Amino acid sequence: MSLRSLAIAGAVAFGATAAAQAGDAGLLYKLEATATLPSTDSGWDYIKMQPGTSRLFLARDVDGLTVFDVDQNKALATVENSKGANGPLLLPQYNRGYIANTDGSLLSIDLQTLKPIERLALDKDGGLNSGVHDPATKQVHFITGTRKEKSTWYTLDAATGKLLKTTTFPFRKMDDPAIDGAGNIYAPARKDNLILKLDSKTLKETARWQAPCNVSKTRWQASTKRIIAACVGEKPQFFVVDPSNGKVTATLPIGPSIDGIGIDEKRKRIVTSSNDGFITVIQQKGADQYELLGTVTTRPDARMSFMDERNGNLYFVTADSTTTTDANGKENQVYHPNSFVVLTYKAL
Repeated sequence: MSLRSLAIAGAVAFGATAAAQAGDAGLLYKLEATATLPSTDSGWDYIKMQPGTSRLFLARDVDGLTVFDVDQNKALATVENSKGANGPLLLPQYNRGYIANTDGSLLSIDLQTLKPIERLALDKDGGLNSGVHDPATKQVHFITGTRKEKSTWYTLDAATGKLLKTTTFPFRKMDDPAIDGAGNIYAPARKDNLILKLDSKTLKETARWQAPCNVSKTRWQASTKRIIAACVGEKPQFFVVDPSNGKVTATLPIGPSIDGIGIDEKRKRIVTSSNDGFITVIQQKGADQYELLGTVTTRPDARMSFMDERNGNLYFVTADSTTTTDANGKENQVYHPNSFVVLTYKAL
């Protein structure tokens, strides 16, 4: 056999071995379904599932709040008077949904009928970002988006939507807090690299801890009694905090511009999603032990994700866009009409 033939045979054998190894390694998630929805030049923010159902609520700003059935892979309805939808909070125990809006108002809806109940004006300085429910106090807290000097929390009765109090914090940006349900709220101050421990009844600060970077996402994991978190910045990281002492017990690098995080209790996985179009998959081996499993490509701008607690599937949304730069160097992004898509990734 000639040297050229030997080289070709060797390359084929190596390719077959590599393919077998890749097959043995297996996939983590695979694209299972897509659905394109009618859309305008509209951005989007949070997507959340109604617990115990297949309904995924998509906050689509100009196009409003769309209710999408993930099992049927189709849109069911767009909620009336929901233009400017930014962050849904879904509470079936009260038959209530609350939606933070970009104009600073809070929309409440009947979850069964999807009919609006009230659109309450709360903040005059900008939009509301998102909201959380505290089961210990049966209250909801809605938080303003980025501000020049301070963040505001609006606290309401979860069952009725009645405004109870307003609390301000001296931080420009505060994201979704983690809530342990036992009287503690762990609130990230993103631009200050801090996590605040708050008393859930009073919202008074009881402790503050330094985060390793601009902490953006926090989740409470009851099974380990840990704060699961992720942050953006020059060195984006996944990290874990022990709330008994505020110490960071584990860190791993993740993708930049993360905007979603999910915890799969069945598979013991942590998943973060990135605006750059991929997810980072982390294996949880213990309360303070983690290992990077790999990354999975999605699509550009698919920064928002939600994990289905029924099966571990992941849902993403994105749209095609064109970005141009003007004479002053300012970028302008325009979303293409009717290109908004819901992506379903099956957990393997």
